[in-house]
Amino acid sequence: MRFFIAVACILLNSAIASGQFAEFSFSERICKFDAVQEGTPLSHNFTFTNTGEVPLVITGYHVECSCTRAEYPKEPVMPGQEGVIRVEFDTRGKTGWQYRKILLDANTRKGSEYVEIRVKVNHAQ
Repeated sequence: MRFFIAVACILLNSAIASGQFAEFSFSERICKFDAVQEGTPLSHNFTFTNTGEVPLVITGYHVECSCTRAEYPKEPVMPGQEGVIRVEFDTRGKTGWQYRKILLDANTRKGSEYVEIRVKVNHAQ
């Protein structure tokens, strides 16, 4: 495992030095859920393909609050291969329209990409 990661890091460093980058190509970047009652847990899988020329490495993510979590591939996604970003959103204590962007740190030309979920949360009765 460590050997594979070390080899991927070496390849990435040489690829970045020569101007090559990985690239996300999402089948959808925004997921719009139907309205839900407060307290309903939501999740969505965002499928992507690495359309770049080097292995895609996701190193982390950023969200606005702890109500949103993301799971992403820990191993490099090779050019042409697919991967999945799983986003979970806890609607407890939330009401009204909710917009959550998940910023993914990766070895793309921009250095980060995003996916987003949107949902109207109705007050629990």
